[in-house]
Amino acid sequence: MYICYIDESGTPEIPGNSSHFVLAGLAIPIRHWKTCDRQIQTIKKIYAIEDAELHVAWLLRPYKEQAGIPDFESLTPQQRISQVQSARTLELLRLQRSGNSKQYHQTRKNYKKTGPYVHLTFAQRKTLIADLAGCVGGWGFARLFAECIDKVHFDPTRVGTTIGEQAFEQVVSRFERYLQNVGNPDGDFGLLIHDNNQTVAHKHTQLMKTFHRQGTLWTQLERIIETPLFVDSELTSLVQVADLCGYALRRYLENGEEGLLNLIFQRAHRKGNTVVGVRHFTVPICICKLCEAHRPRSGAISDSI
Repeated sequence: MYICYIDESGTPEIPGNSSHFVLAGLAIPIRHWKTCDRQIQTIKKIYAIEDAELHVAWLLRPYKEQAGIPDFESLTPQQRISQVQSARTLELLRLQRSGNSKQYHQTRKNYKKTGPYVHLTFAQRKTLIADLAGCVGGWGFARLFAECIDKVHFDPTRVGTTIGEQAFEQVVSRFERYLQNVGNPDGDFGLLIHDNNQTVAHKHTQLMKTFHRQGTLWTQLERIIETPLFVDSELTSLVQVADLCGYALRRYLENGEEGLLNLIFQRAHRKGNTVVGVRHFTVPICICKLCEAHRPRSGAISDSI
């Protein structure tokens, strides 16, 4: 049996605040679950964030308070935390006095989201994420599925679905086809575990019920069981890893950042030498790494399962 952990990166709304929306699913055989979870926790412990959620977008942003603290890199972790908290308290008090309620609440949210990481320098945070991506890239038993939609070229009236619906149907279809062809004579079954979002949970549950009744556009569901299970990503390391995969894909497509992509893209599901598990929905002729890998090529060598 396989568990496919799903998370999204970017916003599905048009235009939203990102040019791409990515829904990523990382499938793990259940016999490897404990090993994967243990490896992620080991890396988190090295950076003293074993009890914190891995949210890559919050980790990989500069914290201006750190830049304003002299010799920040030479301080102990506790000294870093203390000085950053002092600087942030002063800033929140300033915003309260200014009467700018919107900025105050947004800043307070930013501080809450980044609080568990302030003892790490920006360089350490980048190394942490690279270590995690390298770990995932080494999981030869894992398979990455993703739909990456360029919102500029997506017309919901022509396609007949929303961006979120198309992404979910594509990921479900590819995971199902993989399970059907995984090579076990008795077949392999799969379960979806999704980051919890009440709006998305209702939509995807209803979609999955429809898929079980009548199939997706591409396949009948024979191997994926149940509707998705929705869990708190803060408590589930492998949903956090799916967040990392989605982030790496989106940052490459929007900003050309290849570092994380090159590490996690090794796990993209392939048929022979062609990537079939990850697609970039965009203009017909695109020369990005995802589109190049998605085009059939000769001389293929099968990826091991």
